[in-house]
Amino acid sequence: MSAAVSQKYGPPFKTNWWVRAGWTLAFLYALYAANYLDVSWVRFIQGLGNGGQFLSEMVPIDFSRWKLLVENLIETIEIAIIASAFGVFFSLPIGLLAARNLMPSWVTWVFRTFIALCRSFHPVIFAILFVKAVGFGPLAGILTLIFASIGFIGKLFAEAIEEISLKPIEALRASGAPFISVILYGVLPQVLNRFIGFSSYQFDANLRNSTMVGIVGAGGIGGTLFAAFQRFDYDFLATILISIIALVMVSEFISVQIKKVFQ
Repeated sequence: MSAAVSQKYGPPFKTNWWVRAGWTLAFLYALYAANYLDVSWVRFIQGLGNGGQFLSEMVPIDFSRWKLLVENLIETIEIAIIASAFGVFFSLPIGLLAARNLMPSWVTWVFRTFIALCRSFHPVIFAILFVKAVGFGPLAGILTLIFASIGFIGKLFAEAIEEISLKPIEALRASGAPFISVILYGVLPQVLNRFIGFSSYQFDANLRNSTMVGIVGAGGIGGTLFAAFQRFDYDFLATILISIIALVMVSEFISVQIKKVFQ
């Protein structure tokens, strides 16, 4: 039956030689790039051995400096909470002003450019800039993650607003409702659940990033992690890594519970 259908209607997917040529070129370029970057199975196999030795030096883990660990974890959590709170607070109006279905183009262009700037650099690069500007410590990490939050949540929130139904907004405008009422009763109810999801995800991301920006001196447990690595203190390094994993897992559990409350 399938052979008869194939003879009658032809193959289900037409042969596109341009696509095949593109995939072939991409594969050949990947081989060239791997050779240029000295990517080889020999180095990979050697890396497995070095990695196994590195992991063996992490055992047994060292909890003797648990006070230092707890202090750094608390600082990391504080950085993530403060940055997430201010990032969400600023992202709400910025995303609203960047929505093209609610604002004129000259307004959305300005705020979308600002969001793009916040997304242009990795948090570590922002951390280096803020460490240079305000000095070492948690303030640099907080400012870094605020900009990272605006770049992520602001973009997603603007896109979520652009996907809403305009009928409630038109009804509110027709009844003479002010702009604030249109936002509160016409826009926010349609995007509230998504906005909560975006915010909880960004808090998870800020927890992870707060451990990373500390490597360049922006506060948090990242500085202690980097110092342990430099001193070849691998047993304490394993303790730090396990603590970070546990912290992220607890954060994920709390995020799921928050989403259940607002569903």
